[in-house]
Amino acid sequence: MKKPFKQNTLISVITPAYNAEKFISQTIESVLEQTYPYWEMIIVDDCSTDQTVQIIRQYQKKDDRIKFIQLEENSGAAVARNTAMEHAKGRYIAFLDSDDLWTKEKLSKQLQFMQENDIAFSFTRYERMKEDGTMTNAVSDVPKEINYDGLMKQCVIGCLTVMLDREKIGNLKMMNIRTRQDYVYWLTIMKHGHLAYGMPETLAKYRLVENSISSNKWKAAKRNWYVYRHIEKQSLLKSIWYFTNYAFKSVKSLIKYYFMRKKD
Repeated sequence: MKKPFKQNTLISVITPAYNAEKFISQTIESVLEQTYPYWEMIIVDDCSTDQTVQIIRQYQKKDDRIKFIQLEENSGAAVARNTAMEHAKGRYIAFLDSDDLWTKEKLSKQLQFMQENDIAFSFTRYERMKEDGTMTNAVSDVPKEINYDGLMKQCVIGCLTVMLDREKIGNLKMMNIRTRQDYVYWLTIMKHGHLAYGMPETLAKYRLVENSISSNKWKAAKRNWYVYRHIEKQSLLKSIWYFTNYAFKSVKSLIKYYFMRKKD
């Protein structure tokens, strides 16, 4: 039986920013355009050297739901997100990086999905877009649910799509590592007994820099291996098993993306 949808629940939007002047206005606008009005957007600037801070402050003047925090030193996305979460007042938190976008009904639909199904951790589909905002028609695959073992084989969760119920999950923090901190965070939540539930709707737009897809694959692979061996402390054999699954699914995903691009 579905639970009732409470339409006045506060959602805290967590946004780290660093030298984001090129796209952060679009990101903020996509939050301002949400059909669900009960949100606060906490933007934590990681010592930007461009016009990021000035742009954020202009939006602050227009809407007091936008909160701004500036770190004293450049510390990375994990510290920025943790700082935002420490200041968050909402029961629910949602993540949105400073160059990505949401569709207008993202918060409303996802909150309803979580409340009606009594879910602590959810994510949605997202569509990749080029740096200039052109959509690619490449949409992420979303399983109905995923557990720790499944996520170790492939991270199917886009950070820009995640919403968490803090009353159920608690105040877990991201590990202070420079990359893959979101992936490790999802794994940590799952080790505390939670599954992640996928919503089969495309509610977000992930911006990628042209020419970075294939060139970053090797670095991503090395980071995943580091997670298996040094963070999750898996044995060599288990790490090889997870890595083999990861590599196979990554190649499959890259081929799918390539052919979808060829159709454009």
